[in-house]
Amino acid sequence: MKTLAVIRFLILLGAIVFFSASIPAAERAIESLKGKPFTDPSQKFEMPPDWVKKTIKYEAWAEKADIAITLEQDVYQLILPLIKKFEKAHNLKIEIKEGTCGVSAGMLSRKVVDIAGFCCPPGKEDRLPGVKFHTLGIVSKAFLVHPDNPIDSVTERELTEIFRGRILQWSELKTSKGQPGPEWRIRTIGRFHCQARPGHWRQLLDSDKLFSPRTKEVSSIPIMIAQVAAYKGAIGWEVLDMAEKYANLGKVKPLRINGYAPDDRDAIAARKYPFYRTYNVTTWENKGLKNSNAEKLLEYLMKEVEGIDPKSGFVSSSRLRNAGWKFQGNELIGEPEKR
Repeated sequence: MKTLAVIRFLILLGAIVFFSASIPAAERAIESLKGKPFTDPSQKFEMPPDWVKKTIKYEAWAEKADIAITLEQDVYQLILPLIKKFEKAHNLKIEIKEGTCGVSAGMLSRKVVDIAGFCCPPGKEDRLPGVKFHTLGIVSKAFLVHPDNPIDSVTERELTEIFRGRILQWSELKTSKGQPGPEWRIRTIGRFHCQARPGHWRQLLDSDKLFSPRTKEVSSIPIMIAQVAAYKGAIGWEVLDMAEKYANLGKVKPLRINGYAPDDRDAIAARKYPFYRTYNVTTWENKGLKNSNAEKLLEYLMKEVEGIDPKSGFVSSSRLRNAGWKFQGNELIGEPEKR
């Protein structure tokens, strides 16, 4: 009897050890699929001497401006009211172009703007001579489903497996009441912007090639929102501000990740909610390129973003510093350790 009891104990112990070891192994496997969140700020993209000597020259749309700005569309949505307030208070003429990170990079390379805005950390090619990056903060990347979907929360691992095509039906997941989800086929939707830059959707899977071949790729934010709202089994991603902006295209519902909502500022700062975008703006630091009005606007923005509604999922740089995120000057360059 004692021998049998010992054997049973050893089998149970072995099962516990195996199960315990399998969890970290699974987590490591998921981590290995993610991209790096930031690039090395010491790596600069070299430009020819003639470019370095070139001064800022506004294009026709901004030729009478005191400050010329281009902003990626998410950053534009967030800080445009602040810029307009500054413009009025200081009696300035500020011209602003809404675009993408690619448009911002292009205008910097042509030296036609004083400030450019990005929704991502800079790639190596963005680190042009004389360009200085300033992080306003980060904003959660929300994963959106149809409002009729009873699934409210998934783990980071489940989310990864959904987009890899390893979880195919919502019924493979559980609702908050512990019931299986509906018998709907999962329809993954992706917008693979800024592939040369770190962060954003690459925090989930580093390359679009790692996503399920059944993933439907869309080219714009409005199409993303419309697609998720149109199909009960759909799941995609976007920041909360843009989901609200395009609410006329259909209702969507953000999921909790690891039990945390994308508007939980403390969870985002502590990396308990793990997905985010990094909102950066640039100025010129070299003599002859600096615009004193642009410098004053930057200082104003860094202060005023503290008052942005936390329900947008935005976390300011000051809060990130307090939470242990790593900075070089004003630029966010590293995550804190997970708590």
